[in-house]
Formats: sequence, structure tokens, C-alpha cells
Amino acid sequence: MKVLNYGSLNYDYVYAVDHMVQAGETLSSASMETHFGGKGLNQSIALARAGAQTCHAGMVGEDGRDLIAVCKESGVNTDYISLHEGRSGHAVIQINSQGENCILLFRGANGKNSEKKIKEVLSHFERGDVLLMQNEVNLPEEIIREAFERGMKIALNPSPMDERILGCSLDKVSLFLLNEVEGRQLTGQTGIEGMAEKLREMYPRAEIVLTAGKRGCIYSGEKGSFSCASFTVDAVDTTAAGDTFTGYYIASMLQGKSVEECLRTASAAAAIAVTRKGAVSSIPQREEVEAFFDFRL
Repeated sequence: MKVLNYGSLNYDYVYAVDHMVQAGETLSSASMETHFGGKGLNQSIALARAGAQTCHAGMVGEDGRDLIAVCKESGVNTDYISLHEGRSGHAVIQINSQGENCILLFRGANGKNSEKKIKEVLSHFERGDVLLMQNEVNLPEEIIREAFERGMKIALNPSPMDERILGCSLDKVSLFLLNEVEGRQLTGQTGIEGMAEKLREMYPRAEIVLTAGKRGCIYSGEKGSFSCASFTVDAVDTTAAGDTFTGYYIASMLQGKSVEECLRTASAAAAIAVTRKGAVSSIPQREEVEAFFDFRL
């Protein structure tokens, strides 16, 4: 069983600030660093480092060969990444003194996918394979529809949330992985238990995994209801925490682990990630996650 992650590939320009810049304010940053990122790239690398057979599909610009190279270095199949004229996508990220972040995205080549490319890519996958998606590339409805027609299991991290993703055929999604902000935007509910209940009403055939940072995460689906507390660590940068969680959860699921094991493994991987700077550079190897558990025993 293969995972196809059809998603973004970005350069991240990361600025360390005392606080997030406000409207009308000019703020000096303490430092600036460039990292590889994009929710798609982050999640593919998390999947691969967790041991899943991972293919990435997407677009990069003329400046994007390093983005392809970092995928290959992590064991991600890059056969379905294409070059496009112009610039790759990028993100401007502010990180405050508490390790919190805010992100401004420029789509760039991530917005250049075509229906022809989508059909060609998905022709290489079949029933039982998993499609993972976020909302940082164009034509999400077409990707979902083509994957559904091929019998693939569709996992969706609906981030960033907007009207475009709300207009997709979300009833075709098999697994939602989302945080409490996205859960509130989808359901209008507050509290992750209420969000999970509402999402199950809206999409009764889907499994729901909701994360709430320091308050842990929960699962609701055909296998029952489960929760997992977060691990206490000193956070430095939360940029790729959710992406790390998503990759490790899906990889653990494909490895046949129980829901409780999936939640615990994904939570541990995310806890390691927030103790490090950057996106790709913060995602742990599988051996590090296993050692994390050993250290806690």
C-alpha cells in the first residue's frame, strides 16, 4: 500500500520576533533563516521518516530543485513532482518568544497544477492506496474526485481553511486530521469533543483526528473514541508540529498500529519537532521517536 501526498513544496523564510507584527507596525526581527517547508513537503518527509512508502506529487518553480533534492534525501519518491516556469511557493513565518508562529503564504508553482497532470499522476495509483491532501495547491476538488473514483482512501488536513476547501466534496474524505481552529471553522463548535461529534454527524463515514496542542488529541470513528495527552517539552518552534503529527499518524495507521498507538506515536513525534527550529529540520526520524519512549519509561 502506497501513500501519495499531493501537496505543496515551499521555501520558508523564518523571522524571530518578540511579538507578531501588528497592523501599521514596523518591527525588527532578531534573526532570519531560510528552511525547506510547505505543509505538503513537511508531511511527506514525516511519512517517510516514520517508515511509510511515500510518493509526493506537486509543482516547483525554476528555483525549486533543492526542494526535490530534500525529498529524495528523506526517501520520498519524487517522480510526480514537476517543474514550472516562475518561482516556487514560499512562506513568511514569524516566530515569537513563546515559540508560537504566524504564517503568510505565497502559492507560486503550487498553484499551477492542471487537470491533465492530476489524471496522469493518479493513474499510477489504485484501490487501497492512500491520498493525503492539504489546501496549499490548486484544484483540490479535482484531486479528491479523481482519487475517489480510483478507490483510494482520502486523508485530508484542511489547512489553510477557506471557502475553496469548503466547496470540495468532503463526503468523499475517509480521514480528517485537523486542529481545533480548523475544527471550529468546519463545525462552528467549541471544544474538541463537540467538534468531533459534529464532524461525525456531518461525515459519518469518516474517521476524525483532532489535535489541541498542549491539551492533547482525540480520535472519533468506527473504531470508537480515544484520547491521548500531550507530552511536556520546552517548545522552541511549533511550525511543523501538526505536519509531523499527520505524517506519523498515517504511517502508524498503515503499519497496523491501534488507534491509541497511532495517537501516542504521532504525539511523541510532534513533541520532538517543537523542540527544534525549522520545518523539515525539526521532523524526527523513527528511531528518535522510539528512543523518546524509552527515555520516558
